[in-house]
Amino acid sequence: MADRELRWMRLDNAAKIYPAAKRRNWNNLFRLSATLRDPVDPLVLQSALDVTVRRFPSIAVRIRRGMFWYYLEELAQAPKIEREQSYPLAHRSFSELRRCAFRVLYYENRIAVEFFHALTDGNGGLVFLKTLTAEYITQKYGVSIANTDGVLDRSEEPDERELVDSFLQNEGPVSKSRREETAYLLPGTREWDGYLNLTTGILDVQEVLALAKRYQVSLTTLMVSVMMMSILAIQNRHVPNRRQQKPVKVLVPVNLRKFFDSSTLRNFVLYVTPGIDPKMGDYTLEEVLKSVHHQMGVELTQKQMSARITVNVRSEKSWALKIVPLFLKNVAMKLVYNMVGEKKSCIAFSNLGAAALPVEMQSYVDRLDFVLGAQAVCPNNCGALTYGDHLIINFTRSIEEPELEREFFTRLRRLGLSVTIESNQR
Repeated sequence: MADRELRWMRLDNAAKIYPAAKRRNWNNLFRLSATLRDPVDPLVLQSALDVTVRRFPSIAVRIRRGMFWYYLEELAQAPKIEREQSYPLAHRSFSELRRCAFRVLYYENRIAVEFFHALTDGNGGLVFLKTLTAEYITQKYGVSIANTDGVLDRSEEPDERELVDSFLQNEGPVSKSRREETAYLLPGTREWDGYLNLTTGILDVQEVLALAKRYQVSLTTLMVSVMMMSILAIQNRHVPNRRQQKPVKVLVPVNLRKFFDSSTLRNFVLYVTPGIDPKMGDYTLEEVLKSVHHQMGVELTQKQMSARITVNVRSEKSWALKIVPLFLKNVAMKLVYNMVGEKKSCIAFSNLGAAALPVEMQSYVDRLDFVLGAQAVCPNNCGALTYGDHLIINFTRSIEEPELEREFFTRLRRLGLSVTIESNQR
């Protein structure tokens, strides 16, 4: 990257909360990984990373502190890859993020990239992983791979459209209130050393799609509804008095590139939080499916998303906020995050959908995974994607008890779905 001037960029609108909300034992990381047919050659992987980072000046960065805002500063060279020796998404100190805000790990056949969420969302991260893996396969096997399906041409200069803050470009005329009810907090015993448990369910995607079609809903609606039924059952066990129960809500990230003309590789995701109120009585799966389907239908429109963008952008543009020094902004944003940031949902279910690869890569890549880190307060999180014939669902948790995963996958099996379970539980 020494042949051109290094860039710096302001954090995008969604990213500004992440450095402020960090704490000693938590920061917002997520992971994308590719499992290959052969063991990873670390020398080739390092060479592939050296080439790939030149194409991603908004991801190959470190976090820097300014007087009024944090910002991204492009790295002069790629970081050193690391052999994975710990659990997924092991905590990174902020001093590490100041040196490099992502890391590339390898273990046996797996290439994994872990991103600080201030850099990009799962969609941008997947483009980076695909491009890195394509460069690795090209160097390792001499295969010529088409620049399609999210694989970028490493010989090209970065496209300026990939670097824009698409939130600022899509501010609308009307803003929407952020006010939402507080949701149920799943209970559990915190892992004393910060260990992150990972439980993976592998399903036949055609079976899942057939079941969703039978209920006349999308795959995401089906999974979110089963998640709600699982959390309802857990709350009934732990809080038997219905009058004391709280709403069961699932945060579902929404890829805004589907609603607005954007090629950005930075964050461009908002969310919806469909929910049900257990105080109203018992629910059947059919009732929850119908409710979630209609709630998602109302919220998932360009106008609704524009109104959500607008309220965030107007807050950022506030003159009073602009002139406040960063240390005071951090105090205020951390306070707001602690008060409401994770209280509007029980868990996130982030589905990246069907991940396609160029045909030349497919015989070299056996599997793709998407893993969200556990949240600061809410102990569970869930990421999913489809690759080939399989829907792969990854649960993370920062507590000892696998109550939610057990309930969720048991319910899927009762619905007639085949589920293979993997876990790193110690």
